[in-house]
Amino acid sequence: MNVLLLYPRFPKSFWSFEKMIELMGRKALIPPLGLITVAAILPQEWNYQLVDLNVREVTEAEWSWSELVICSAMIVQKPDLLAQIQEAKRRGKRVAVGGPYATALPNEVSQVGADYLILDEGELTIPLFVEAVKQGQLSGTFRAPNGERPDVTTTPIPRFELLDFDAYAEMSVQFSRGCPFQCEFCDIIVLYGRKPRTKDPAQMLKELDYLYELGWRRSIFMVDDNFIGNKRNVKLLLKELLPWMVEHKYPFSFATEASVDLANDQELMDMMVKCNFGSVFLGIETPDEESLALTQKHQNTRSSLSEAVERIAKSGMRVMAGFIIGFDGEKTGAGQRIVKFVEQTNIPTAVFSMLQALPDTALSHRLAKEGRLRGTADGNINQTTLMNFVPTRPLEEIAIEYMDAFDELYEPSKFLDRTYRHYLTLGEATYPYKGEGRKKDFSWMVIRALLIICWRQGVVRSTRWQFWRNLWSMYKLNPGGVSSYLVTCAQIEHFLEYRGIVRREIGSQLADFLAEEARIKAAAMAVTNTEPVEALAETAV
Repeated sequence: MNVLLLYPRFPKSFWSFEKMIELMGRKALIPPLGLITVAAILPQEWNYQLVDLNVREVTEAEWSWSELVICSAMIVQKPDLLAQIQEAKRRGKRVAVGGPYATALPNEVSQVGADYLILDEGELTIPLFVEAVKQGQLSGTFRAPNGERPDVTTTPIPRFELLDFDAYAEMSVQFSRGCPFQCEFCDIIVLYGRKPRTKDPAQMLKELDYLYELGWRRSIFMVDDNFIGNKRNVKLLLKELLPWMVEHKYPFSFATEASVDLANDQELMDMMVKCNFGSVFLGIETPDEESLALTQKHQNTRSSLSEAVERIAKSGMRVMAGFIIGFDGEKTGAGQRIVKFVEQTNIPTAVFSMLQALPDTALSHRLAKEGRLRGTADGNINQTTLMNFVPTRPLEEIAIEYMDAFDELYEPSKFLDRTYRHYLTLGEATYPYKGEGRKKDFSWMVIRALLIICWRQGVVRSTRWQFWRNLWSMYKLNPGGVSSYLVTCAQIEHFLEYRGIVRREIGSQLADFLAEEARIKAAAMAVTNTEPVEALAETAV
């Protein structure tokens, strides 16, 4: 069986980082870990070719070679996924689809022609699909029996060799699935449950061994939605990871996502830093405690969020954080309160979005009961889409606050100063001695990227004096962090363009929304005004 593994395009978004990735000479941020894991679970006697459409197009030879096309996608990839299914069917190919989007909204995928729906987690449903194919079935839907969750200690090593390593800025691996918390808006607990399941440390090290053998020597993103969901098992992993890193002379750096209670476990933070974890993404969402309590994000209300950010940074990990506007009961000025919090805590990269009701979440179910969903709850999670439900304060007010706050967060001068202050804090941490290690290969692409950053930020723009002053101060106060600091500074190349896209797209959608509201109001008033006239006419008769 010749299988074409097809990964749909992402739209331009906060996380696409096109300008920054282009500077680095790469094509995409991270590879499709799900598809190469699927390739490892499927029969190994089958033949596989992977095409990530964020990297390149499918060739005619690859279309002709394939007998079966398998796609996986998140909700944000919906438009291109549906287009690829239709293209494959136009070419007479059988198509199988899985992943978070298909699992949440299977009817949308089947309506455009998908033959097989491989839903839920693949360790349980891929074997059902394979058996159906072997029996000659031309279609089918495969779900985990009784809502079961697989034991991920049985998950095979992903087929990393299918990837074009040069195309990606970072590699991706996964240690755990699931999260113990119950945030109302989150779909992770719907997809993977509230009981975190982890791989064995030895199993994880085998994946790193394979990446090392294949020649990977850059950053690895641990894609767990909450890396510390099972702290006991994480510490067991880190305990075994440290000697591996020392023996291999620290070939990788790591980044991941975690809940803010990471800040309450100094031992865990120290272990992560010793294993070369350099950054962590936190779901802070909002500094408004009332909103956090209402959305059931209680873990963010138990201690000071600003102190948590400071403790993590002082331990040696750069903090990235997610923020959301539009919670029920939210008071006017939420956007500015988020900006103030980001500035006070010196978080360089703040992912800012309007709240969306994702399919099958507790939030979408509650809003459906209350009759507040606008259209379908397909939950476009881009930063360029209006909320898909009726909020408790005017949507116009939320949208304007959102656009203004996004502009302010990524005003170049503020972003560069925030980044500089954050790296001064990182410079206070104690980092492990890594020895001489492997000398990094000389790269003209890296030199070119640094020269472009220095030219744009240090010569062309009004930030020129600020850029050189901060860089010189970094060299004196935190010389070991200069390289990472410049990479973070490079993010503004993406945000400068993207904040304009946010204002243009949200502004356009808001204008359409207000025009429609005005039309509905006018129609209602017209009906109301005709009623007295009709009543008078009836009286006269």
